[in-house]
Amino acid sequence: MRKSPMRTVLIIDDNPAVGEALSLALSLHEIRPLTALTPEQGLEMLERERIDVVIQDMNFTADTTSGEEGVALFRAIRQRHTDLPVILLTAWTHLETAVELVKAGAADYLAKPWDDAKLLATVENLLELSESTREVARARNERRKRREDLQRRYDLDSLVFASEGMARTLELACQVARSDVPVLITGPNGAGKERIAAIVHANSAVKRGSFIAVNCGALPGELIEAELFGAEAGAYTGANKAREGRFELADGGTLFLDEIGNLSLSGQVKLLRVLETGQFERLGSGRTRQVKVRVLSATNADLKAMIRAGTFREDLYYRLNVIEVNLPPLADRSDDILPLAEHFLGGRAELGEAARESLLSYAWPGNVRELKNAIERAALLAGDGRVTPEQLNLPQSPLNATRNLDEPSREAVEVALNKADGVVSRAAQALGLSRQALYRRMERYGLAAQS
Repeated sequence: MRKSPMRTVLIIDDNPAVGEALSLALSLHEIRPLTALTPEQGLEMLERERIDVVIQDMNFTADTTSGEEGVALFRAIRQRHTDLPVILLTAWTHLETAVELVKAGAADYLAKPWDDAKLLATVENLLELSESTREVARARNERRKRREDLQRRYDLDSLVFASEGMARTLELACQVARSDVPVLITGPNGAGKERIAAIVHANSAVKRGSFIAVNCGALPGELIEAELFGAEAGAYTGANKAREGRFELADGGTLFLDEIGNLSLSGQVKLLRVLETGQFERLGSGRTRQVKVRVLSATNADLKAMIRAGTFREDLYYRLNVIEVNLPPLADRSDDILPLAEHFLGGRAELGEAARESLLSYAWPGNVRELKNAIERAALLAGDGRVTPEQLNLPQSPLNATRNLDEPSREAVEVALNKADGVVSRAAQALGLSRQALYRRMERYGLAAQS
């Protein structure tokens, strides 16, 4: 097991006695102290050492009422080390300045002479939070690298995503793409099942062949079989000439059957035969045709329930569902909402802060399709180039009604941190959480405080 680095606190104070006293107190609690007598030395040490917390004086000049050098030092630390906790040591004459710096992101301030117990308790809490922040940053970087790796290794058809749920779905889809087995893509309407099917095709051994898609739910039952298998002239009313079916058009490539649950029982029998032998006949023809087609299918229906009801063949289900790729609803991968919205806007307008919050608090029962329609409409109405909640015109949904600040989403936390300029205490207050509770959620969501 990798040994954790020793917790380190940097003390920046021009009074050697202060540095010695603080160093002794910290050392007794197994905290490694480092000392610097000037702001310049402190900043240099921050570049060389792994520092978890800084304790800095507010005054480094003979003018004991100024505090200007302390302010400049704090701002330099904040600029170079955004998430590093800083405790301010101040005389009573600097309290107002210290309070302003806490608003600007300082972790806390302690008046001189300090209380050892309070100082150590503050340092211990900040060390714990500092480690959590580092872990959050590490997790965030790992997820970013994972997305970049997916985009580098596979053809993702320019798909816009940021969520872990979509990353997992894409990873599985790309892994099974090279095989020749049927894949069943499950998920709600409007979530993007056809895009996943296209990605499977783009990364498959037949990617140079055709990708043919047919929506089994968009055609009357009597026409689905003709659409799939083709028909001879006169095979049904209106069939004035022979026509190729989708299986013939997809020969040597991929056929995507969307809403497969709508296929009739007779069509299911014929589909099962094609999957097993590659053979079929056009409607009205006795001639057997042979094709080699990679079949992908998709449904938002419960096919197992349909099997129990006798409306879907169990043998066909297991033929289609050699591998299942599940696409979560947009409400379950809310990290994708804002990137998708920005993509659909295409630079025609920008999302106002209130509009972003509205997008994140809505349940999106229509998934990506509904989001795209809402953004297209809002882009047309955004006369000043800034989208508002009124232009989005989103109805109330269960998510609007039930989401509360005790369990904010990842995006709500991001918005709060951005509005608070990365100051965790202010973001926590806006969300109605303690700082510790917010840090726990940041760790879970893979977020770090930003300036």
